[in-house]
Amino acid sequence: MCWACDHPGASHRAYLDHLRRVINRHRWAVQYVGGGRGHAPYAYTVGLTGAGLPELVVTGLRAQAATTMLNDAGQAMLGDGPPAPGTTIALGGERHVEVVRLPRPESHLAVARDLYGDEVRALQLVWADDRGRLPWHPVFRSNRGGQPVLGPRALAAS
Repeated sequence: MCWACDHPGASHRAYLDHLRRVINRHRWAVQYVGGGRGHAPYAYTVGLTGAGLPELVVTGLRAQAATTMLNDAGQAMLGDGPPAPGTTIALGGERHVEVVRLPRPESHLAVARDLYGDEVRALQLVWADDRGRLPWHPVFRSNRGGQPVLGPRALAAS
């Protein structure tokens, strides 16, 4: 269940207070936005901004897979710093992602913006399919709903 489902009638301010407690305890929280008619689900971190880091976003995954990916990447970023756009990184063993900068994080990270205002920066983790292909490959195999890429692809620095 989601927090709002467990607290019917609670205000948005109460939800933000809850997130602040989660962030104080765990450094960040994961906000999941379910998909629907023509829109893929997505999830993002809330709290990395407070550590001077960009928030992370992933699209097209179910809640558990998205949360695992964001938590693994968030933990790595706390130790190594943010990856550069265009970088390919391995997460959770065999899965790899390419990093894309979101030029307009306010369009998708509403809760992070509510907490941190205009300071919010974000990177998307664009995941590869089960054959290692990214969405711009002609035979990328997406799951239902696809994987929208929310920013321009960058070439990795040499």
